[in-house]
Amino acid sequence: MLTFDEIKKNEDIKTYIKRADESLIALGYTEHSFAHVTKVAETAAYILKIMGYPERDIELVKIAGYLHDIGNLINRIEHAQSGAVMAFRILDKMGFPAEEIATVATAIGNHDEGTAVPVNHIAAALILADKSDVRRSRVRNTNATVFDIHDRVNYSVTESSLSFNGEKNAFVLDLTIENEYCSVMDYFEIFLERMVLCRKAAEKLGVGFRLIINEQRLV
Repeated sequence: MLTFDEIKKNEDIKTYIKRADESLIALGYTEHSFAHVTKVAETAAYILKIMGYPERDIELVKIAGYLHDIGNLINRIEHAQSGAVMAFRILDKMGFPAEEIATVATAIGNHDEGTAVPVNHIAAALILADKSDVRRSRVRNTNATVFDIHDRVNYSVTESSLSFNGEKNAFVLDLTIENEYCSVMDYFEIFLERMVLCRKAAEKLGVGFRLIINEQRLV
């Protein structure tokens, strides 16, 4: 069976990820390149592994995580759907079976908060992994005086982790935020829709979702 490592080594895929991120650089977005997609792939794999899903499902969610943002190559608008179609063609060309292509394409097509629905466990894990990747290193702009609110929110996060709690009944997104750059209210202004989506994704996996900012539980 084809693997995540083969996906990572594919030169065409590397080009699509790089060029998609170049488009987002031009639009002023935070980093969506190899660091982001690799972290999403690894986090999504952690989610399914800790929930006891089969190894092949873990492999597929890593593939979905790595490919999930390639649709930005086409346009930021509806990039999830564009990315799903691109992934369909890539995986079909590589010889993946239809069942696995369908699983990956469905997850990618349902990861953006504007249209996302955690329709299955692969999609749910991808949503949680993607929406929890908030961190200072994603900010490209080095001039804090001209930060937009997305820059401020991401730059303010000095520590970020997603983990399964000790009671084994909820995923916990734990953030440390420097209030010098943004307030907790700023975070919710930008990410409330994402946090609601994370809760729905966790529920699809049969558990809860909690958000802790500066040691205070907010969700």
